[in-house]
Amino acid sequence: MHTIAHIVEEHGGRLFAYLLRLTGNQDTAHDILQESVTRCMERYEGREVSPSLLFTVARNAFIDHVRKNGRYAGLDDDHPDPAADQEHAAIVKDGFLNVLRGLQTLSDEERDILSMVAGGGLSYGEIAGIMSMSAGNVKVKVHRARLKLKEYLEGGNHE
Repeated sequence: MHTIAHIVEEHGGRLFAYLLRLTGNQDTAHDILQESVTRCMERYEGREVSPSLLFTVARNAFIDHVRKNGRYAGLDDDHPDPAADQEHAAIVKDGFLNVLRGLQTLSDEERDILSMVAGGGLSYGEIAGIMSMSAGNVKVKVHRARLKLKEYLEGGNHE
């Protein structure tokens, strides 16, 4: 049996990465992660849970956050990496922000599915269950979203 604590311990990093890609903000991603775990503990404590369930709860918490606070809080650029030299940190930060801007050009569904694959490490089957669509449809949507993001990043049509 997988408990909530076990699932969070095993998949918390991937879930945080997924939420970070959705929100573009570390603090917001952390808040939604905490809300997701709290919701799981309140509703599913003592029952077997799966990573898909945790990601579904997190996705719903994100949607609730967007409804409550408006679309997106914005890109997170207030957390420099103190361990890296300034030039390297600036290059990495610029690349990260560019990818986040590229993600914002995708539809909500494309961004959500791509974030689950990239940040959540979920299988197409698991994502299909979360999104209520076939695994084949998820695969097509991931492919199209990746092409759009690649086109954005290679096109230089950004700030």
